[in-house]
Amino acid sequence: MSGHLRLLVTGFGPFPGAPFNPTEPLVSRLLRLRRPALSDVELTGHIFPVTYKDVDRELPELLASHRPHALLMFGLASRTAYVRIETRARNAVTMLWPDAGRSKPRMGSIAGHDDAMAFGPHTEKLLRAALATGIDARLSRNAGSYLCNYLSWRAIEAARREGGPALASFVHIPVIARDGSAREGMSDITLEQLVDAGEAVLMEMVKLARQAIVQRADATQH
Repeated sequence: MSGHLRLLVTGFGPFPGAPFNPTEPLVSRLLRLRRPALSDVELTGHIFPVTYKDVDRELPELLASHRPHALLMFGLASRTAYVRIETRARNAVTMLWPDAGRSKPRMGSIAGHDDAMAFGPHTEKLLRAALATGIDARLSRNAGSYLCNYLSWRAIEAARREGGPALASFVHIPVIARDGSAREGMSDITLEQLVDAGEAVLMEMVKLARQAIVQRADATQH
């Protein structure tokens, strides 16, 4: 491919029950990475407010303005002690819990088609990249029914459209303390470990996005 590879890295802000969202410092640290393999990569970061209307407004704006080749999203899984590489998004949204704007969906599904949509086989390679850093990471088939799953669904929709990102992935991370240390009683994982794993996943996404772009071009020519 010619030109810069564009990669959008996102996290979420605080939400009810989680006044501190560690995806914010994680995304910030990843955006500051300086590696030779990233010399021709344009990294853009964004923190979504935890509301459905903001995701629906801001994701299309980000895709239109930055035209990323790949989308790497992070979210908080407050009840999980390990890193989760999500393999799919479910066509489900909770009607029980309001978002950060105190809004609740009126329906228990996101769209009128499919029970679930998969991110793709690249998730297994992202898992291997994360595991290579020594962190506890696992594949997950359930991204929940809140904003993380909702953003995942919208991202996969975008990736399936012509001109959309070649790849999209969502990674759930556990709770950590505000100072970056492990949260006692919740997880043994620190911010530094999350940054190491996040970097490994990001670098793998860069490699996989390049391959996916070439494959798209070949498919278009035949």
